[in-house]
Amino acid sequence: MAIRRVCVFCGSSPGHDPRFVESARAVGRILAENGMELVYGGGRVGLMGAVAEAALAAGGRVIGIIPEALARREVAFQGLTELVVVGSMHERKQKMADRSDAFVALPGGFGTFEEFCEIVTWSQLGMHAKPCVLVDVHHYYQPMVAMIDRAHEAGFVRTEHRDIVSTIASPDELIAALRDYRAPVLEPWLTGAQT
Repeated sequence: MAIRRVCVFCGSSPGHDPRFVESARAVGRILAENGMELVYGGGRVGLMGAVAEAALAAGGRVIGIIPEALARREVAFQGLTELVVVGSMHERKQKMADRSDAFVALPGGFGTFEEFCEIVTWSQLGMHAKPCVLVDVHHYYQPMVAMIDRAHEAGFVRTEHRDIVSTIASPDELIAALRDYRAPVLEPWLTGAQT
């Protein structure tokens, strides 16, 4: 499947380490330079604003999707290619998923964790077979990766499901990670069949 649009989940804050903002800018620029549109949460602040600004500055197309209740709090980015204001977080996530060919998580907080984990769960359930990539800026996601591995070791995440999540150390690895992704062959595990 050709990857034309990439959804980026990331913080509405910049974080304390300047490498977080630098990486967000790098992701936006890299997507634009490779002809991939950015789909993201629609905010103008934090890493959200950094990734969008960089994509636009590099000549890319950016689609922001933001709930009406957050449009003021996250300061909706009015200069995007397209800004979609929706009624709820659920609608936001569904529209982001529907309009994207891949999913990437930069550093962020609870919202970023939840969005990325939900999209991984949708893959686990066979609802999509799109790449799911963690950009592990300065080892930010090592605790999450360790938790995923712990769940696998403990028998809560099957081997084929563990392979849904790709982890890269740098935005420079992103395009290769997206293009090289092969969706795992998933067994019909919801039927109760054992592997």
